[in-house]
Amino acid sequence: MKTTGGDDGLNHGLLSQGPPPETDAGDAKSRFWIESKKLWYIVGPSIFSRVATFTMNVVTQAFAGHLGDVELAAITISTGVIVGFNFGLLLGMASALETLCGQAFGAKRYNMIGIYMQRSWIVLLVCCLVTLPLYIYATPILKLLGQSDQIAELSGVAAIWLIPQHFSFAFLFPVQRFLQSQIKTPVLAWVSLAILLIHILITWLFMNVFHFGIVGAVVALDISWWLNFVCLFLYTAFGGCPLTWNGFSMQAFSGLWEFVKLSAASGVMLCLENWYYRILILMTAFLKNATIAVDAVSICMNINGWEMMIPLAFFAGIGVRVSNELGAGNGKGAKYATFVAILHSTIIGLVFCVLIVTFHNKFALIFSSSKDVLDAVDSMAWLLAATILLNSIQPVISGVAVGSGWQSWVAYINLGSYYLVGLPLGVLLGLVLHLGVEGIWGGMIFGGTALQTIILGLMTIRCDWEKEARKAVAKYSNLS
Repeated sequence: MKTTGGDDGLNHGLLSQGPPPETDAGDAKSRFWIESKKLWYIVGPSIFSRVATFTMNVVTQAFAGHLGDVELAAITISTGVIVGFNFGLLLGMASALETLCGQAFGAKRYNMIGIYMQRSWIVLLVCCLVTLPLYIYATPILKLLGQSDQIAELSGVAAIWLIPQHFSFAFLFPVQRFLQSQIKTPVLAWVSLAILLIHILITWLFMNVFHFGIVGAVVALDISWWLNFVCLFLYTAFGGCPLTWNGFSMQAFSGLWEFVKLSAASGVMLCLENWYYRILILMTAFLKNATIAVDAVSICMNINGWEMMIPLAFFAGIGVRVSNELGAGNGKGAKYATFVAILHSTIIGLVFCVLIVTFHNKFALIFSSSKDVLDAVDSMAWLLAATILLNSIQPVISGVAVGSGWQSWVAYINLGSYYLVGLPLGVLLGLVLHLGVEGIWGGMIFGGTALQTIILGLMTIRCDWEKEARKAVAKYSNLS
C-alpha cells in the first residue's frame, strides 16, 4: 500500500491495510496473528502508559496510607470520588476523539485530526469550569453524603489542592487520544514512564523529606499530571505530528455544537460507568466501622483499577482499530478486530482472576498494615476476582461502541443497567438485607455490570458492519 509519507503514513499503512485477500480467508491462524500484531502495536504501549499513570495514584495513596487510616480514607475520597466524578466525565467527553480522530485517520483526512483535538480542548475546559464547585464545596457535599466530619474535612482540604490536576485533564486527555488515533502509542508509554519516576521522587521528597503531609501528596499529583501534558504537547507541536498538527486554528471554533453533542454522549456513557464504582465507596459510609470499610473497599478498587488499565488499553486499542477500519470502508476488518480483542482481553482477565484468588490475604499489604483493614480486604477477595474477570470483557465491547460512534445508545444502556438495576440491587442486598459491603458490591457488579455486558455483546453480534463502514466513509467524503 502506498503511504502518504512521514510517520503518520507508515502507521496508517501498517494498521489500515483493508480486508484480507479472499485466497487467505482459510488461513485462520495467519489472519489471527496479523490482527493480533496490529492490535498489540496499540494495546502494548497503551497498557504500559495507563498502568504507569494509574500507578501515580497508587503511589500517592500508599504514602498517605502510612500516615494513618483517616488520611488513607481522605485521600481515597478526594481522588476517588471528587476527582473521580470529574475524571469520568472528562475522560468520557475526550473519548469522542476516539471516534472522530480514528475515523478521520482511516479516511486519510489528516487535517481534521488536529482541529478535532482543539475543539475538544475548548469543550473540556468549559466543562472543568462548570464542575469546579465540586472541589470548592467538597467538605459540605461529603458530609451531606454521609461521610464522617473528620474524613470530610480532610478530604475537602485535599480537594482544594487538587484543582490544578482537575484542569490538566481538559488538555491531557484530548492530546492522548489525538496521538493514540494516529497509532503513536509508544510516545505515550515513554512519557508515562518518565512522569511516573518523577512522581515517585517528588512524592517521596514532599512526604518523607519535607513532611508536607496529605497536601504534599496531592501537590505532587498536580505537578506530575501537568508535566505529562506538557511533554506530549511539545512532542506534538515540534515535529512529532507533521501531517495532523498545523498549529492553532480558528476552525476549532466552528462546528462546536455537533462536537459538543458527541462529547456529551461520550461523557455520559463513560461517567455513568465510572461513577458507579465511586458510589460503592460512598455507600460504605452507611455501614458500621465506616473508616475500615472505606479503606478496604478503596484498596480493592485500587487493585481493580490497576488491573483495569489492561482492559482499558484494549478499550483504546479496539476503538482505534474499529474506527480506522470503518473510516477506510472495511466493515469485515472492524468485525474481526473486535473478536480478536475480546479474546485477548478475556484470557488476561482470567490470569489476574487466578492471581487475586491465590494471594487473597497478601495484596492489601501494599496499602495498609492495619489488621482490621487486611482482614476486611481478605473477605472481599472473591468479589474482586469476579469483578476483574467481568471487566476484562465489558470495556472492550465499550471500545467497539466508541470506535463505531454508538455513544448515545451506550449511555442509555449504562443508565438502565447500572442505576435502574445494579444500584438498587446493591442497596437491597447491602443495606436492607444487611449483607454489608459484600452485598453492596455483589449486587452492583452482578446486577449492573453483567447486564450491561450482555446487552452490549448482543448489540455487537447483531451489528451490520458493512453499513457502519459506508456511513463512516460517507461522512468524510462529504467534507470540503
